[in-house]
Amino acid sequence: MSIGGKDVDNMATINGMLWIAGAGAGIILLIVLLVFFVKRKKKSPDVFEDMEGHEFEYFCADLLADRGFTEVEVTKGSGDYGIDILAQKDGVTYAIQCKRYTAPVGVKAIQEAYAGRDYYDRMVGAVMTNQYFTTPAVEAAKKLKILLWDGGYIEGMLEEN
Repeated sequence: MSIGGKDVDNMATINGMLWIAGAGAGIILLIVLLVFFVKRKKKSPDVFEDMEGHEFEYFCADLLADRGFTEVEVTKGSGDYGIDILAQKDGVTYAIQCKRYTAPVGVKAIQEAYAGRDYYDRMVGAVMTNQYFTTPAVEAAKKLKILLWDGGYIEGMLEEN
């Protein structure tokens, strides 16, 4: 069939083919994204899931040592004034509170790092966790000048090794 000198059947066929190609490209893109996220998930499983708190502290100490921290020391389990790791890097001394949690970390951990930093006479206080931080914890950390190293930060450190 011809309208105005153009073959309508051929145009419909071409439009249909373009639509199918576009839909196919979209499906392929979706599959590629799904494969990427599944592989990423498998690549970085929650290695902390079966760790107890003290095991997580030693894991963090080893990770810090691998990242150039020196004089890395895990404090004793009780009476540590909220600090689990003492370390140094580039002349800066750190007091680090470790939290292996199944939920976001709250303000209490920030308070412990703040108090422990002063108790151990360290320059920097930090909280290191496999999780993330609540909004009040982030606000407290900003006010008290405590570093927050969350699960994403730890994952980045692991990928760098």
